[in-house]
Amino acid sequence: MPSAKSSASPQPAFVLVRPQMGENIGGAARAMWNFGLDRMRLVAPRDGWPNPKAAAMSSGAGRLLDEAGLFDDVASAVGDCTYVFATTARQRGLTKPAFSPERAMQLAAEKIAAGEKVAVMFGPERAGLENDDVARANAIITVPVNPEFASLNLAQCVLLTGYEWRRQVAQVTHETVEMGRADWASSIEMEKLAEHYETRLEQAGFFFPLEKAESMKLTLRNLWGRMQLTGADVQMLHGVMRQMVRWKERGD
Repeated sequence: MPSAKSSASPQPAFVLVRPQMGENIGGAARAMWNFGLDRMRLVAPRDGWPNPKAAAMSSGAGRLLDEAGLFDDVASAVGDCTYVFATTARQRGLTKPAFSPERAMQLAAEKIAAGEKVAVMFGPERAGLENDDVARANAIITVPVNPEFASLNLAQCVLLTGYEWRRQVAQVTHETVEMGRADWASSIEMEKLAEHYETRLEQAGFFFPLEKAESMKLTLRNLWGRMQLTGADVQMLHGVMRQMVRWKERGD
């Protein structure tokens, strides 16, 4: 009986059921490896296996294809699993819990952490999983797509599910700033910049009329406070003001 090789990393098996195009198998492998998944199982690929078109499309994820388990039917492909998801966009007339990809992968992570084996089935490109395939699953994954155009490419569906898995098992940084070769300016650097501008602007008569001067200074201070500048930014702004003063003093 065929068996799927598995990595040491606890993760769900992604089962491609009767995939039709080698390119989509390769694209699915690439999508899986993008998110640290390398446990692929194939059920009766239409064009046989191995498939050179899959290897060409995998773009560096060829190991997944080399280690993929090859099975004759769905029952054997998920036979060692305790919980199976079936991805589908269509109503099936079957009573099953249906999850979003995010919730499904949360549940998968919980079950795998408890020692269970989980699989996610993806159907062939033309029409998706058949009802007999879905009937073997414990639950359904349904992507909230445009109801007027619900068809997802196989590799796209794998990518989306893989992304949600990654969110459950890896720390995701939702926002960051690439600092390049600069550090954020300190409070004292910002204070010196504010003083420099306030002094020079006062000398230039900017704070006018006098009864509004304090309010204008407060507004300017608040402006600096809202800005998050790097040390290099601060030095450049000092240089801008110094050059403007020199230009004025030369009378150009």
